Amino acid sequence: MDLRKEASDVELLKRMLAGEERAFVSLYARHQAKVYKFAYQMSGSPALADDVTQEVFITLMRDGANYDAKRGAVSAFLYGIARNFVLRKLAKENRFVAIDEDDKSLLAINGKPQNFNDPLQDLTRKETLDALRQAILALPAHYREVVVLCDLHEMSYAEVADALECAIGTVRSRLSRARTLLAQRLRGAEEVNAQKKAISAERIFI
Repeated sequence: MDLRKEASDVELLKRMLAGEERAFVSLYARHQAKVYKFAYQMSGSPALADDVTQEVFITLMRDGANYDAKRGAVSAFLYGIARNFVLRKLAKENRFVAIDEDDKSLLAINGKPQNFNDPLQDLTRKETLDALRQAILALPAHYREVVVLCDLHEMSYAEVADALECAIGTVRSRLSRARTLLAQRLRGAEEVNAQKKAISAERIFI
């Protein structure tokens, strides 16, 4: 029997707590990449993401009995552990948030999808990506995490609420506010870039 394909997360956790090593390996294989991606997108550091991922699964082995199925899925339990570790580490360091450049859904300018085969537009895309990284980094942690989980990990409001241990309404309001702040910051960045380009153009003709 292929545990990773056939057994549920809850069943794997129970088997792991009973001492079955293969169940832990299956849980790790199923969720390691997601935990790593979350930590990486929140911090921008592969080393930090590696550390957090390791700590999450060590914590799972040690404190897995604390999981309560009534409070959400095992995946939400893991995200919650990862979140706590990430926030502790980010409190000590100031890092840019890493956004996957392959995630084109976040890289529309003025609501229009970008042509990734156009060199000039690609330059604009990179400028927008840098502005987006900085804008997300500037968000308070409770706004940043809902953007990462909802928009980058495409989790449902209910799943995010379970991971963050808050109400669905709180997730909705935080995400709405976070998107508003991001839009404001990105508009400001576009205006600054436009002003810089205008000044550069004036210098060329002087």
